[in-house]
Amino acid sequence: MNALTAALRARWGTLAPREKLMVAAAAAVVAFALLWMLAIGPALTSLRNAEAQRRTLDLQVQRMANLQAQAQSLHSQPKIGRDEAVRQLELSVRQRLGTTARVLISGDRVTITLAGTQADALAQWLAQARSTARSLPAEAHLTRNAAGTWEGSLVLTLPRP
Repeated sequence: MNALTAALRARWGTLAPREKLMVAAAAAVVAFALLWMLAIGPALTSLRNAEAQRRTLDLQVQRMANLQAQAQSLHSQPKIGRDEAVRQLELSVRQRLGTTARVLISGDRVTITLAGTQADALAQWLAQARSTARSLPAEAHLTRNAAGTWEGSLVLTLPRP
């Protein structure tokens, strides 16, 4: 290491004042570029993105608060039996999905087969099934057909007493 610095000092001493100025300027440019890439640039990028990240985080916090409120609401509801859950589930299928869905009950699992179900009707039915029948989706095998409606099957689990 000492030999290298000695060689560099010897070379520096042989440079003309104009060359020394150019080497110093080049070193300053390289040092500034490194400073920019390692310190200033990332800090400015973080500063520019901070507002968008804050908005995204605020939306996530709001969604989490809504989910928490839903969970607390569902938790505070009285427990229902299997027979009542089945009755509520069948009623909700008739009301929301009509003839586009069939219900098959097997133990504590209910399979709903969909054929040409509109997306908004399916979303409303899922929310109603969750709140009134206290059933939870266990499996979903859904595809969207050319008409933009949903086909396939959903397996729900009934609440345990």
